Amino acid sequence: MTFAAALPGKPREGAIGGPATARAVCVLAANPSAMTLDGTNTWIVSEPDSDLAVVIDPGPLDDTHLRAVIATAESAGKRIALTLLSHGHPDHSDGAGRFAELTGTSVRALDPALRLGGEGLGVGDVITTGGLELHVLSTPGHTADSLCFHLPADRAVFTGDTVLGRGTTVVAHPDGRLGDYLDSLRRLRSLAVDEDVVTVLPGHGPVLDDARGAIEYYLAHRAKRLAQVETAVENGHGTPEEVVAHVYADVDRSLWPAAELSVRAQLDYLGEHGLI
Repeated sequence: MTFAAALPGKPREGAIGGPATARAVCVLAANPSAMTLDGTNTWIVSEPDSDLAVVIDPGPLDDTHLRAVIATAESAGKRIALTLLSHGHPDHSDGAGRFAELTGTSVRALDPALRLGGEGLGVGDVITTGGLELHVLSTPGHTADSLCFHLPADRAVFTGDTVLGRGTTVVAHPDGRLGDYLDSLRRLRSLAVDEDVVTVLPGHGPVLDDARGAIEYYLAHRAKRLAQVETAVENGHGTPEEVVAHVYADVDRSLWPAAELSVRAQLDYLGEHGLI
């Protein structure tokens, strides 16, 4: 879910999809929209010398896409051994059940309702399939169950919808909470600084090669929007709909329903902190 904006994160040139790092390959789902950008990025992740691969976010229930993910892995001599979900929104997870059938894999997710035939995922878990090392990060805010996955060997992080390759994401109120989201962005900024993470591998949009710059942009954008919402309320815009019309006047009206979710999250945050 995205609002258009130019990020400082140096998006990769060319079409989205294909190899992104030494260990990550993107297969783009054919579900483009105003909310999904070019479509959902399904990630195949593996060690170069391993015949086992992990898939992050199989995407929508689209047999053509799911089979393309499998074929891409097989063409590189890889067998998909595990499926992970960054969160439960349908454009990331609806195809998980069918994908599990096609591949014989288990599906691991934070939300127990999304798990199939395997363990859950928790903070501090490390995925080691085929010698791979993926660290599970708790990053709630966009949704309560949002996760990111740190790939230390490539100095990269898979961000789902927490950080996108283009534009900014929605805090999907009431499941998503702004305070949680700000904490998650700060956690990712610390990861970029402390672990020298440079590459963002997002759930939508192009790869970004300045992780810290992109995350700091997100934090600055949120601070700016929050100040705008606070000012709008002080000026008498009392309902979420009125705030959206005032603050998001520069955003395509087709995105206003999504903007309203973020505004409701911002109003909750301001109220919790005694600012309105």
